[in-house]
Amino acid sequence: MPTDATAAVDRRLRPMPTSGYIYRTSWPVATGDLDGELHLRLDGVARYIQDVGAQNLVDAGEAEDHPHWLVQRTVIDVIEPIEFPNDVSFSRWCSALSSRWCTMRVDLVGSDGGRIETEGFWIAINSTTLTPQRVSDTLIERFASTTAEHRLRWRPWLDNPGTVDTVIPFPLRRTDIDIFEHVTNTAYWHAIHEVMALEPDVCRSPYRSVIEYRRPIKYGEDVTIRWSRRGGPGPIPDAQIALTVGEDVRAAALLRKL
Repeated sequence: MPTDATAAVDRRLRPMPTSGYIYRTSWPVATGDLDGELHLRLDGVARYIQDVGAQNLVDAGEAEDHPHWLVQRTVIDVIEPIEFPNDVSFSRWCSALSSRWCTMRVDLVGSDGGRIETEGFWIAINSTTLTPQRVSDTLIERFASTTAEHRLRWRPWLDNPGTVDTVIPFPLRRTDIDIFEHVTNTAYWHAIHEVMALEPDVCRSPYRSVIEYRRPIKYGEDVTIRWSRRGGPGPIPDAQIALTVGEDVRAAALLRKL
């Protein structure tokens, strides 16, 4: 019998509501965010949705009170790749929330084709204590207008991989580090692209990619990418991935055909 986590990782993301507060913006795909096929890369998607989130907080009047957020899980569903050249329209809304965290959906639609659907589990952070902080009543009121789930709880979707087939090093650069002295969100997606290059059949659209962050990675630590391949011509193939320091799993990830 499937668990709640299994059902969640297999379920399509919630569609855009017909009413409520939905933030919209757009900009062209940047040439620095393209892969060898001129498709928008996943690390570019992660960076874009973080930038849209920052703009969303300014638009909502909440940026000053809630400047710092950490992402616990990111889901990126590439329904159809967004190619270059293309202008991307972004729509961002809250799909579930509680008093200290929320899930935010962002859909990316290309003016000349392509669609990518995403969801992030975001935690409001006190920059002094680096612990979750309660968000304002005005943010809750605005974000609650697009969801009926107001008691969101954290439930991991992914297990850490057991036996792995492949292990490769993942050297860090100083440009991979954020203001908290941790590896940035986008740098984790650079590691996922290393796996995608070696397992191309699990990431032909439409496909799902998920990262769950366990513990921060810091500059100077020796990081490895480990993964196991499941499935073949019959079952839906996937790659279960871990970013590790020694035997300590700092992030778990999944690549799977939709």
